[in-house]
Amino acid sequence: DGFEADDVLGTLAAGEREDTVVVVSGDRDLLQVVADDPVPVRVLYVGRGLAKAELFGPAEVAEKYGVPASRPGIGYAELALLRGDPSDGLPGVKGVGEKTASSLLLEYGSVAALRGAVDDPGSGLAKGIRAKLTAAADYLDAALPVVRVATDADVRLSRDDVLPAAPVDQEALAALATELAIENSVGRLEKAMAAPRGGHRE
Repeated sequence: DGFEADDVLGTLAAGEREDTVVVVSGDRDLLQVVADDPVPVRVLYVGRGLAKAELFGPAEVAEKYGVPASRPGIGYAELALLRGDPSDGLPGVKGVGEKTASSLLLEYGSVAALRGAVDDPGSGLAKGIRAKLTAAADYLDAALPVVRVATDADVRLSRDDVLPAAPVDQEALAALATELAIENSVGRLEKAMAAPRGGHRE
């Protein structure tokens, strides 16, 4: 309760201690989970289709989105917070686009440090940006906890995490797929489940 599927994925990725993790998603929010330690966590972003899929690790997120290399995952979330993201209902800070958001994060390191600079007359923060951030204070307070993918949700596995080769209840799965109009996706999932284990699989 109180969590979304992204939070479950984030928690599972953050909790892995043995195997490399690849999260496949069309949701850029999950770029937050990239990591090198304790195991490599990568995101295969398929938002523009599999043919244009991009594999992101920390370095790729930092380079593509212009966020601090020291904290690329949460840096991406803070970039989205500042510039806005219509797909997540984030209006952003009025008058702050992607380039400005990136430059502010690269200069100040984090939204927290940036907000601290708003209250520090000697910080060198431009007057216009200071006014925009001040006007957006309530939005920033409310949206930051929402935009972050949780890594500490109470996720408990009901069985081991070995992938099954077939659905446990074929009829129930087919009925659910029909109800949700996701027959094609479920069909691809079933095909992947039945594929031989080991080696390269599509």
